[in-house]
Amino acid sequence: MSEPTASSERPAPPVGSVVRLWHGWVETVNKDEYIAYMDRSGMAGYRETPGNRGAYIMSRDHEDGRSTIVTVSYWESFDAIRAFAGDEIDRARFYPEDDQFLVDREWIVTHYTVGA
Repeated sequence: MSEPTASSERPAPPVGSVVRLWHGWVETVNKDEYIAYMDRSGMAGYRETPGNRGAYIMSRDHEDGRSTIVTVSYWESFDAIRAFAGDEIDRARFYPEDDQFLVDREWIVTHYTVGA
């Protein structure tokens, strides 16, 4: 494995940033389509909100034909998250077509503050 170059490295979120995590599950055959949909909807919503410092989608396929989808977003503050999610920032925000893809989901997101 080669060493990463400066252009391929992504900086870590600054200390004090807030990380927002959510998990959902889709049929593996629909995973790529769901990720593309999420990039156009939820990820775009994250990235367009002032105070967002980045957003990523990760996935993991399982032997049972399902895939876990994880969204990770980085925010400068809880107030910035509130601008995206509304006053109940621990509630996951869903989009119209999510029901077509998700076979299970977390209704509550998890937040972490980045330490040293």
